[in-house]
Amino acid sequence: MSLVVDSITKRFGDVLALDRASFTVEPGRIFGLLGANGAGKTTSMRIVLDILRADEGRVTWQGTENTTLPRRTWGYLPEERGLYPRMKVGEQLRFFAALYGVPDADAEREIRDWLDRFRVPEYFDRKVEELSKGNQQKIQFIAAILHDPDVLIMDEPFTGLDPVNVRLLKEAFLEMRERGKTLIFSTHQMETVEELCESIAIVDRGRVVVSGAVRDVKRRMNRQVVRLAVDGDGAGTEWVNDLPGVSIIAERADYVELRVPADRDPETILRTALDRGDRVTRFEISDPSLEEVFVEHVGRRAVDEAEEHLATGTASR
Repeated sequence: MSLVVDSITKRFGDVLALDRASFTVEPGRIFGLLGANGAGKTTSMRIVLDILRADEGRVTWQGTENTTLPRRTWGYLPEERGLYPRMKVGEQLRFFAALYGVPDADAEREIRDWLDRFRVPEYFDRKVEELSKGNQQKIQFIAAILHDPDVLIMDEPFTGLDPVNVRLLKEAFLEMRERGKTLIFSTHQMETVEELCESIAIVDRGRVVVSGAVRDVKRRMNRQVVRLAVDGDGAGTEWVNDLPGVSIIAERADYVELRVPADRDPETILRTALDRGDRVTRFEISDPSLEEVFVEHVGRRAVDEAEEHLATGTASR
């Protein structure tokens, strides 16, 4: 059974942080929670974890209210650092594991194993304050999973990590999923979501504006993307603007990206190029990127509101 967030609402004084937000996370999957700063992602996570209580709505995991579940159900990696800087890494991680009843010998074995995987076995006896921010993040990840939680919730887990450590953490995510764990994380890195997540929810100003399987969310955009290169570069494709409904999204160094409405066959672009006598060196059809989906649901609303505000201000002068 799933993790179900059902119509949760949360207010902080006059601020409506969440407005009947709902989404579902299938067990054993990696789920992305997307949104701009202040959208309500962290509040949603803390309500799932029962750190905060919703004013309305409910959260269930495998059919049981989250408020009645044991704490060891959850692993939590917060965005802010939550480590004791003057404690040694091994001592600190054993302490966190003991809070969940993990025997010391088992905890130390797991700690050393994860430090090896993260290529920092020598950190066991180092103080946290001696580590870089990226390495502190890896230690926090280990702290979040030592008690073997069913659900791992992570708030911006890739913040401050260099590309090597990002790759190591991604590999850890995939390993946890292979163990049957459910992972939920927030991030602004759309390419990471594309790579890891099977399902997503986009939160905008406290409301879930879209959710579901990544493939379904993309296809609901009712358009496709074509990548076209003619004569080895993106030049000489201005003619596509004359095709009904087709527009250029971006001009890259060696190709152009085109937006094609759902009611138009993308193959007509290829046929038109060939009929013109152009040498086509690249032609790909794909769904929109998650970045496009995000901008469509979040960015366009912000632009519309800005234009409305500007128009109202101009009219009042």
